[in-house]
Amino acid sequence: MTAVSNAKWVAVSQLARIASQLANIFVLARILPPSDYGLMAMATVVTNLALLIRDQGTSAAIIQKEDLTHHTVNTVFWFNIFIGLTIASIIMLASPMIAGYFKHDELIAILIILALVFPISSSSISHQALLERDSQFKKLAFVELISSFVAMVIAVVAALNGAGVYSLVLQAILMALFSSGQIWFLSSWRPKGKPSFAELKMLLPFTGHMTMFQLITYFFRNADSMVVGRVLGAASLGIYSMAYKVMLLPVQNITWASSRALFPVMSRQQGNLEEMGKLYLQTIAFIAFLTAPLMAGIFALREPFVDVAFGHQWSHVASVLAWLTPVGFMQSISSTTGTVFMAQGKTRLLMWMSLASALVHVLAYYIGASKGVNSVAEWYLYASIVTGIPLVLIAGKFVKSSAVDLIKAIWKPILVSLLMCFATRHTFEMINHHLSLLASFILATLFGLLFYLLVNYIFFPSLIKTYLNKVFARKS
Repeated sequence: MTAVSNAKWVAVSQLARIASQLANIFVLARILPPSDYGLMAMATVVTNLALLIRDQGTSAAIIQKEDLTHHTVNTVFWFNIFIGLTIASIIMLASPMIAGYFKHDELIAILIILALVFPISSSSISHQALLERDSQFKKLAFVELISSFVAMVIAVVAALNGAGVYSLVLQAILMALFSSGQIWFLSSWRPKGKPSFAELKMLLPFTGHMTMFQLITYFFRNADSMVVGRVLGAASLGIYSMAYKVMLLPVQNITWASSRALFPVMSRQQGNLEEMGKLYLQTIAFIAFLTAPLMAGIFALREPFVDVAFGHQWSHVASVLAWLTPVGFMQSISSTTGTVFMAQGKTRLLMWMSLASALVHVLAYYIGASKGVNSVAEWYLYASIVTGIPLVLIAGKFVKSSAVDLIKAIWKPILVSLLMCFATRHTFEMINHHLSLLASFILATLFGLLFYLLVNYIFFPSLIKTYLNKVFARKS
């Protein structure tokens, strides 16, 4: 079991997810109006709980625990079933109040249907955690690939047949259903016997703080949508949420994939801080190598990117992206810190750090909302700088990595990405006078990619060779 071999298969599943998300956005954004996306964004404020607190930190506990028994897993399984049903019931009962908060009655039916995601996805949490603990990421990659593709295709068909916002609702339900069904089929573990409160009590010190961390993370991730939706309305929230989806691409796909692959390996290295530090620095260096040029490229070509990808009706997204792209890069690095805290069992400190970060961000959102959606994104960047840097430094200290070590790990891709950004922007402006928008965008994108790789190859050849050797190595 190595982080590299895990990451290869996690990357496969994430590439499939990215392709599905992009196809979903590109196709559905041309069928559905911004108001439909705004309604879904309001509902997602609630349903994102399924991704953050549905397992109460128990899946991480299964992966992190050194001596694991069937009794423990069985207890976790039934606990998750109970939590999933409870959360679904609460959402259904609270849907009128939530709809009243956002001033959209359509949210009631949407939330009631989306509540089904919770019990469905909760039923497979223990099975998936066991597969990840054993580094069975190859199996999980195919599960996620098939589920995301089928759900996306059905959603597009539904949208073309006039389903409107319910095509997005259907996609969420089907994604949970297909994923859980396949995971049950692939896992050999089955629930047997009664749950044990004694076993659950033993896990509480770890899972309790993890739960609070996930609740705070949920609030932090959705507070901006809550503020924008209430203060500025559904149309502005639709614009903001589309830019936010683009900003989250590196966090949801690259950073999440890397952290997911790294966590089981780090958990087995709890007593070796030097090895953990080495793994952590290698991870953030690789993440920076991928996310820095991605965000710099979107920043450089944000106007044509929005026009080509979403259509002219989404033109205001470009100005929001100008502020959110640097946020995307910063969060791609800072979001890795949770892996360090969790692998060492320091979930209490993780909880308090996330609480401080959430408070700073909420204050920033309210300050920005008084001046419009662009200002919300601007203040989001300021808050990310203030909270992200200390978090990375503290995590580095826990694995014996200094600030200098951290800077050494990421300065090269940052510098090259900044140069690429200026060169790509200038190239697009030159050729756009002679070619169509689509042709200019494609050529400028290819130029930026080649520029980034070529400059790295010329000035930092060992970096390119290291990554290629790891990715294409036959033995991991």
